[in-house]
Amino acid sequence: MPKKTTIERAEADKRQGKSASTQAGEFVREEIEDIRAGKHGARSTKQAIAIGLSKARRAGVKLPPPEKGAASEEVREKAKRDLEKGKSTSHGAVSRRRSRAVTKALQREGRGAASKTALSRQAHTAAMKRSRADPPTAFRSQLRGKPSTIRARNLLPDTLARVPSASAPDVSKPADQDQQSRAHSAPRPRRPRSR
Repeated sequence: MPKKTTIERAEADKRQGKSASTQAGEFVREEIEDIRAGKHGARSTKQAIAIGLSKARRAGVKLPPPEKGAASEEVREKAKRDLEKGKSTSHGAVSRRRSRAVTKALQREGRGAASKTALSRQAHTAAMKRSRADPPTAFRSQLRGKPSTIRARNLLPDTLARVPSASAPDVSKPADQDQQSRAHSAPRPRRPRSR
């Protein structure tokens, strides 16, 4: 059960017009703090984040389930169930035995999942996956007003054939000036590393 302060922070985020993922971040933060305080552990940072997101959905945060292919069917189904639970107003009695079993299982896990190193590693791998999937929004907005040659060099490999190559001689320059500029731009030979 999330703390009252966490729910209040998430509601404040919602009033300010912040995204569902920002609202859910409050629950993830609470989960990390609980692990650091020693209330329970987690097998991995991913598990700690997943518990926080599940709590957020059950508390009524409209965080959509992951898209098909982004997570397993089991995870997507669980997220859908959590969303439905968050929408319903009537909450049935919680099984005391199941609740205690879950807590005991988490208490057996380590506390390293909430360390600064583990969190930074998780953030880095998540960012790498995002940047591979599609270029950052800022980069896309930079390309919007640029000529097609720059756009082709930056993003579109199939249109590179239309872009004039750097090796083609520039007819506007005299031949000796072209050779000088090429000599300045030529890469230096690498020195062997001394052992």
